[in-house]
Amino acid sequence: MPELPEVEVVRRGLERWVAHRTVADAEVLHPRAVRRHPAGADDFAHRLKGHRIGTPSRRGKYLWLPLEDTDQAILAHLGMSGQLLVQPHEAPDEKHLRIRVRFADALTSASPPLEYGSRGGTPIAAGSTELRFVDQRTFGGLSLHDTTPDGLPDVIAHIARDPLDPLFDDEAFHQTLRRRRTTIKRALLDQSLISGVGNIYADEALWRARLHYERPTANFTRPRTLELLGHVRDVMNAALAVGGTSFDSLYVNVNGESGYFDRSLDAYGREGLPCRRCATPMRRRPWMNRSSYFCPKCQRAPRVPS
Repeated sequence: MPELPEVEVVRRGLERWVAHRTVADAEVLHPRAVRRHPAGADDFAHRLKGHRIGTPSRRGKYLWLPLEDTDQAILAHLGMSGQLLVQPHEAPDEKHLRIRVRFADALTSASPPLEYGSRGGTPIAAGSTELRFVDQRTFGGLSLHDTTPDGLPDVIAHIARDPLDPLFDDEAFHQTLRRRRTTIKRALLDQSLISGVGNIYADEALWRARLHYERPTANFTRPRTLELLGHVRDVMNAALAVGGTSFDSLYVNVNGESGYFDRSLDAYGREGLPCRRCATPMRRRPWMNRSSYFCPKCQRAPRVPS
């Protein structure tokens, strides 16, 4: 599933091309795409019409578009294959198009085309464009929710701040980490403790910190915790700089451009390849219905008490 860098890339694209535009109408093409909106597809489309989209926001992996004149927001669940794309009206429908949102206003010629890099993507020019939710597996979707006084959709009010949030509290994280008495990768993936970190970036940060994924958290020192948080932030910022990590053309920007941080991965997906630090073959182990990638020399497993 997309992690913080991939979701932030989408959020930035939406901020540039969707924020402060008024919805002319919405069309739900597959009911599963709004299954988290209990009132159904027709209600979802009707309640968007005529409202102005505010500045898109994100917390961890969660992305939402507030409606400026209400206390509600559109929460986007990208799931395994969901994409939010900004397309010209005349562009052919994608094979797995699930929701279409048309705007009452057009982009102005003062808006430069959206840049794209070496991995494809279509530049977005001025003119009539629409927002499309495309999802091959229909695990994702859009839904409308009330917001809290802090502006969060109420269903994600329990989600912790992410490490790139200026208000993230390093000391509180350290204290909670020690109290949890769990293992470090489980802690990094606990969205109520620290949000936005998924399997890919957890493995990358742990490799950089030379920590095994089963290292107990109860004996973490404050310097060790702060060092790990620094690596988490570094790897996420590095991924953000190149558009995130895209696999099989998933997790793309709003113009369809893929990220290419997969070229810079040090741990994830590198089973059998030499560690970039010590040349020892990297290993993969099954872990919580996922896989953990690590260097057996640089990231030594913790001793098991006799």
